[in-house]
Amino acid sequence: MSGIFVGIDLGGTNIKIGLFDSELKLVCKTSVATEADMGPDVVIDNMVQTVEKLVVDEGFALSDIIAIGIGTPGPAKYSEGIIIRSTNMPKFKNVPICKMLNEKLGTPVVFDNDANVACWGEYAVGAGKGVKDIVFFTLGTGIGGGIISNGELVHGCAENAAELGHTIIYPDGRKCNCGQRGCVEAYASADSTARRAREAVEAGAESSLKEVLDEKSTITSKDVYEHLAADDNLAKEITDGTAKALAITCINMLHTTEPKRIVFAGGMIAAGNVLLDRIRDYFDEHIWSIKKESVEIVFATLGEDAGIIGAAALARHAEQQGKLK
Repeated sequence: MSGIFVGIDLGGTNIKIGLFDSELKLVCKTSVATEADMGPDVVIDNMVQTVEKLVVDEGFALSDIIAIGIGTPGPAKYSEGIIIRSTNMPKFKNVPICKMLNEKLGTPVVFDNDANVACWGEYAVGAGKGVKDIVFFTLGTGIGGGIISNGELVHGCAENAAELGHTIIYPDGRKCNCGQRGCVEAYASADSTARRAREAVEAGAESSLKEVLDEKSTITSKDVYEHLAADDNLAKEITDGTAKALAITCINMLHTTEPKRIVFAGGMIAAGNVLLDRIRDYFDEHIWSIKKESVEIVFATLGEDAGIIGAAALARHAEQQGKLK
């Protein structure tokens, strides 16, 4: 083995770290507590100590590390390696994470938004492998995104491109947490799918989901899709709305970047083909008729390891492009 790449998925609760060979085959991985409330220095030390232990335990030396990749939520100055703020790590303010890691480990560090990192992982070895243009969505609490055009991530002039969840699909529609109205995130994330169902039940809609709300005082997107499988009419209405919102967003992205493949990731894809097939159906129903489109709409394949795989893959890409600092 000529060297190893390290992939780090930095979250507010846990830090996931993996070692990968030059072909991006996983050597080992682990997860440790972030301890974000202790501040940046402690979090950085947790990463450093974990990387050092993994390297030694696997029989490597720190000098065998070619580069480290990190993914974490923004906002950040990614090209400068600085976390500006983090909702999950409130003590992180203008933290030069790449410089701090480089000084402690003596290794080049590559840094990007967590959704971009997961997008790159799918592009490198997952559902986007083999094409040069993809659009990537994560369906969770909100909707994150990533865009790869001609084999490179799209960052934009201020490095905040691909906030796909905040694409407005219904002007003057539902209020989104971002402050806009009509964002796809306000209709089609896991949380908003559940919220629309709960609001309908509270407004008096007939549904077996009322029993769930009475028992648990809440409804999840998982509940909605389970009741869809039991032919509940409200669950069908809500999930159709989710699929339609995502399909419209796919159409908008097709006309904007013309990807070969659109990839959906995140917890909500556990709904399976009942979600994917409806997105495809609505896409076909609403796309223009002047020419046949060949875009593929698929689910991601890397699961919970997308973050560490994508981070390592970005580090490898930077090395291959001669861009390591």
